[in-house]
Amino acid sequence: MSMRILITGGAGFIGSHLGDRLLAEGHSVIAMDNLITGSTRNIEHLAGRDDFLFIKHDVTNYIYIEGPLDAVLHFASPASPIDYLQLPIQTLKVGALGTHKALGLAKAKGAKFLLASTSEVYGDPLVHPQVESYAGNVDPVGPRGVYDEAKRFAEAMTMAYYRYHGVDTRIVRIFNTFGPRMRLNDGRVVPNFVAQALKGQPLTVYGDGQQTRSFCYVADLVEGVCRLLMSDEHLPTNIGNPREMTILEFARLINEITHNPAGIVFESKRIQGDPQTRRPDISKARRILNNWEPQVEIEAGLRQTVDYFRNLVA
Repeated sequence: MSMRILITGGAGFIGSHLGDRLLAEGHSVIAMDNLITGSTRNIEHLAGRDDFLFIKHDVTNYIYIEGPLDAVLHFASPASPIDYLQLPIQTLKVGALGTHKALGLAKAKGAKFLLASTSEVYGDPLVHPQVESYAGNVDPVGPRGVYDEAKRFAEAMTMAYYRYHGVDTRIVRIFNTFGPRMRLNDGRVVPNFVAQALKGQPLTVYGDGQQTRSFCYVADLVEGVCRLLMSDEHLPTNIGNPREMTILEFARLINEITHNPAGIVFESKRIQGDPQTRRPDISKARRILNNWEPQVEIEAGLRQTVDYFRNLVA
């Protein structure tokens, strides 16, 4: 059944891919974004479509949408360390006020609500891999706390609207995701490494490179989000790739794919609060989302991502 869906952060990396997928399924999409980290370049191919509308708006202010809505997908937020360290107040506001406004809209319209949360709610985890029942190890006053606590508050607000107001809510905890439309300068490891490699520079690895991450291609994430939206699950669900790699292994893979001979340089500085390990337990997603799990191998996804970045670096 065709739905009318609002995506906050709809001009962002994940939000724009999600809009493409929902439109391909026959739904009508409204993308809302203040473009603080999103870009109209991500959605320019949708201009002129009758089933797509872009609204430039800051969701920390009252949200008005004319007509019915079937779902509100709240993806608005700075999402990379360089963004939320430079935009700490905006990050906190979109997690708190933005979530409140988006939930209020879903309540008023009788719409489903899906919150894009993050693996960062687990902080620097003491449990590995991370399962949804783990409450986390988060420093609320550290520099990364503005993002971690914004998302933790957003989860609490979402569950309060579910329990008190009966809003039909979902929460997805997104682990490291990569693919085309990432910003070249967003400070995350994939664009950092790919940009350095395409420029023929050595890749900068912080510490000894033994910290781990799990990288999920954006198409697989979007598939999981869509399945979660159509499910009956209200508690948080991890969506990510359980294949765990050290940053050093990942750097070597990037150099191999880009044929970069410059190698790797190490810097002793480690970003404060940077988690040492990150790997999702996706047992729940497999169980409740029709055996969902990532289909795109990291190497194949990286080749697609590298091809996208070539045009930006050139």
